[in-house]
Amino acid sequence: MKQKTKKALITGITGQDGSYLSEMLLEKGYRVYGMVRRSSVENFDRIEHIKDSLELVQGDLTDQSSLDEAIKEVKPDEVYNLGAQSFVPTSWNQPVLTADIDALGVTRILSAIRKHKPDAKFFQASSSEMFGKVREVPQSEMTPFYPRSPYGVSKTYGHYITVNYRESYNIFACSGISFNHESPRRGLEFVSRKVTDGVARIKLGLAKNLQMGNLDAKRDWGFAGDYVEGMWLMLQQSQPDDYVLATGITTTVRSFCELAAATLGYELVWGGEGINTTGIDKRSGRALFQVNPKYYRPAEVDLLIGDATKASQKLGWSVKSSLRDLVQMMVEADLRRLRAGQLLT
Repeated sequence: MKQKTKKALITGITGQDGSYLSEMLLEKGYRVYGMVRRSSVENFDRIEHIKDSLELVQGDLTDQSSLDEAIKEVKPDEVYNLGAQSFVPTSWNQPVLTADIDALGVTRILSAIRKHKPDAKFFQASSSEMFGKVREVPQSEMTPFYPRSPYGVSKTYGHYITVNYRESYNIFACSGISFNHESPRRGLEFVSRKVTDGVARIKLGLAKNLQMGNLDAKRDWGFAGDYVEGMWLMLQQSQPDDYVLATGITTTVRSFCELAAATLGYELVWGGEGINTTGIDKRSGRALFQVNPKYYRPAEVDLLIGDATKASQKLGWSVKSSLRDLVQMMVEADLRRLRAGQLLT
């Protein structure tokens, strides 16, 4: 008997994670549907190379009726909720919008699944930002949350409402608490991509230096392509559960800058403290990085490092790319893009 082709619906399909997940699911033989908002300007850059293999449907996480229609139309076997207002600094300026998308949006899509396709398996993209002012090191599925931004607070709601629908309505709903995961497809507003794009611009003479915020913040950085595999594995289990996805290695923003600079032959030395901190290339004496107080968060998340033991043991998941390889991949991609003149991508 011929096996049924699985159907997956992805919110946030035009984003970094959505594009990598789409590629993987297509390779596995899925019919992949992407939910996109109606807009006067389309931004399909990340999925342009696979767009003809995708089926796009209209929908918006702030609009219940559109989510109902999307679930009824697609009748998905799996739903991956990757759509979000995902930039932490923006959440301070637009806290209500962030909550409407990242918190209530999860409730809306779970409600649509409950009404129209209750046997669908659901993945919620939770975030390490929920740990915020961390209560223990490293952070696991059992670590209490202490979010330190409207984004983190909204994601915490989205996480718990997923648990609530699982326990109340017997929906196969999982949350992946993903620590920072990056790639050449990461948005330019995120610190990792800001750094790799910045050093590439400096190398090509398009910028003199890069303004930075808190260099001492520590993050657990991995490759997005590895993390989407963990998302998929969660929905292939016999029972739904929540899992941390992380490398288990923490790195300062300062060290990330050093790795990116080293990829292009620069060796940084640091002068000054606090707002006077400057990253200077040892050989040329050029100041490549300069701390600017305007890039500090109102409430900083100082240390994130995840414990992915559960995902390793139960899912068989592991990271395959080192941070050094990831940074080199991102810097080289930004160099190619800038040389090609795609300055705004």
